[in-house]
Amino acid sequence: MAPPPWAMAPSHKQYFVLLTGANSGVGLGTGQRIIDEFLASRSLACHLILIPTTRSLAKSRDTARALRAHLEATAASSETLRARAGGPDYDPRSAVARVHILGIQLDLCNLRSIYGAARQLVGGEISDPTGVIPGTVRIPRLDVALLNAGIGGWSGLDWPGFAKQVCRVGIVQSATFPSFKKALPAAVLDQRKLLGDASELKTEPPELAEVFCANVFGHYVLAHELLPLLSRSTPDETPGRVVWTSTIDAGPEHLRFDDFQARRFTAPYESSKRITDLLCLTASLPSVTKVSDRFFDSSPSAASKPVKPRFYVSQPGVVCSPLFPLNWFLFCAYWYAMLLARWLGSPWHPVTGYLGACASVWLALADQETLDAVRAERSKWGSSCTRGGVAAPKRTEIEGWAWEGRIETREDLERDDTEKGVLSKRRGRKWDAEDLTEEKRAAFEEDGRRCWEELERLRTAWEEALGKGDGEAAANGKAA
Repeated sequence: MAPPPWAMAPSHKQYFVLLTGANSGVGLGTGQRIIDEFLASRSLACHLILIPTTRSLAKSRDTARALRAHLEATAASSETLRARAGGPDYDPRSAVARVHILGIQLDLCNLRSIYGAARQLVGGEISDPTGVIPGTVRIPRLDVALLNAGIGGWSGLDWPGFAKQVCRVGIVQSATFPSFKKALPAAVLDQRKLLGDASELKTEPPELAEVFCANVFGHYVLAHELLPLLSRSTPDETPGRVVWTSTIDAGPEHLRFDDFQARRFTAPYESSKRITDLLCLTASLPSVTKVSDRFFDSSPSAASKPVKPRFYVSQPGVVCSPLFPLNWFLFCAYWYAMLLARWLGSPWHPVTGYLGACASVWLALADQETLDAVRAERSKWGSSCTRGGVAAPKRTEIEGWAWEGRIETREDLERDDTEKGVLSKRRGRKWDAEDLTEEKRAAFEEDGRRCWEELERLRTAWEEALGKGDGEAAANGKAA
C-alpha cells in the first residue's frame, strides 16, 4: 500500500475531519467552508484530510468532485492564499496539495450500515471515490466529527397559520421561529431490514422512528463506535471534538418523554433537535455524568484512551436548503423572504449553506484554548449574519438554559456590552423569550439526564440485537 500524500507531514500537522450528510445544503457548504478556512488559517505545512459521508458511492463521487472543484477555484482566486504564500510566486497547486478528500458510505437510518462504516474507519481502510488519491488509506484518528446529516419530515406549510403568525409577530420573527410548518406522520423503520440476519431474536429491540434515527440516534451510535478514533491517551493531546448540528428553535414544547421519538404528538424534526441540545449541553454536568459516562466508558478504547472527546452543538441559522419540500416558485419566494428578514435586521438569516456553516466550522477549527476560554461547550453556537452577508459564530438562547446555563436578567443584558451588533445577546431573541430561573435550569438538566438514559437504553438494546453490527458492512451498502 503506497503512503498517502500527507504521509510526509508530521502527525500534528495532519487534521482529520469526518462530515456526515455532505452532498447538499449545509453539509456541502460546511465542506466548502472548512476547506477555505483551513487553508486561510493553518500553517502552510498543514494538511486537511476531509472524509465526507453520503448514502451511496455515486453521491460520494459527486460530493468529492464538487468539493475538489471548490478547492481548485479557491486556490486559484484567493488573494489571502496568495499573500500568505508570498505573492507573485504563489502556485495554486501548493494549496490544492494540502487538502485531501476521501469518502465513505453511511446510511443513518440503517444501524448495520453505521456499525459497518465505523468498523471501516476504526480498523479498516477507506479511499477516494474519484480515484485522485490512489489505493486505500488507514485513518489514525479523528480530530473532529461534524454530525450534520438529517431529514426534516415536513409536508409543507400551513398557509392560514403563516398569515396569522405574520400578523401577530411580524415577518422577521415568523421567518426565524415559524410555527406554521406541517410535519408528516412519523414513519417507523422496518425492523426486518434493520435486523437482517438477526431478525429471529426472541426479544426484538425497540422500534425506531425515521427522523429520530437519522437526526439523533444514528449519530449517537456512530459517535460511540468512533470513540477509538476520537478519544486520546493523555491530557496533553488535543481532545477530539464531536460537533452536533441542531436548529435555532427547539423548545421544551417539542419534546415529550412519553413520545420520545415523536411518533404521535410532536413534530419529529424539532423534537430530535431538542434532544440534541439536551444531550450536548448536559453531557459533562455532575448530575448527568453518571449516565453519560456509560456511553464513553463502554468503548473498547476506554482503558487505553481515557481522555474523552468534547461535545459541542451548533445551529446554522435559517438556511434555504432542500430539507424543506417546496416547488421552485415557493422556494424562490422563500429565498427572498429570508433575505428580507436579514435586511430588516435579523441576525439569524445566513440563507446560504456556506454562510450557515460558519458556527460548526469555527467549532471544528478554532484552537482548543480559544474554545476553552469562551466555555464553548456550554453554549449552542449559531451562524449569525450581518445585512452585508458577513457571518460569525454567536451564542444562541435556549429555553431552559439561556445562553450559557447562567441566569441573566433583562437588566443584565442591558448592561452587558461584551458583544455588539448582530452578536449582542439582545439581538435575535424570540418574541416570547423568558428569563432563565433556577427552576427552569434544574428542569433542563433533569431532561438532559433522561435523554441520556433513554438513548443509552436504545443503544445497548440494538447493540445486543445486532451483535455490534455483525451484519453486512456499510462500505458496500446500497443507496438509500
